[in-house]
Amino acid sequence: MAVTTQNSTQYANATADPVVNNESTEFQGRLRVMFFTHDQDGAGDAGSSVALGKLPAGRVRVLLGLSRMYVNWTQGSQTLDLGWDAYTDGDNAAVAADPDGLIDGLSVDTAGYFNMEGDLAGIKATGGTYVFQSMGGVVIRATAVSQLNDGDDLVGYIVYVVD
Repeated sequence: MAVTTQNSTQYANATADPVVNNESTEFQGRLRVMFFTHDQDGAGDAGSSVALGKLPAGRVRVLLGLSRMYVNWTQGSQTLDLGWDAYTDGDNAAVAADPDGLIDGLSVDTAGYFNMEGDLAGIKATGGTYVFQSMGGVVIRATAVSQLNDGDDLVGYIVYVVD
């Protein structure tokens, strides 16, 4: 083997002749934060969910590694899924809802602060990020695998980059 010196795709684009423009969600985009707070009103059966907020339309890169939440869901052996509602993508095609597209089965059995990075292979392969391209925005939703109890709390923020 030999020592190699290589460039990231984005750096190679910036130094190409002619220059290839990077997506603004990858270079010089604007960092935004979507804060959410939820206090469960009444008990909810297993599969109950909370719409945390709606990302804006266009290309949005969610930085899950920078996003955090405090979860106090008091049902024993509780797990949380994080995903999105159905939406229309940038090509005007329907994208199905995926309740665990960002996080699948995060153990929140003990109340505390949790990073949203999750352990899905597709999320890890993109550096703890996920890109949405939508016509009208995307609703991000947390779903309880077990029941939710009255007064259960979910508070946090999702960090994302836009044009």
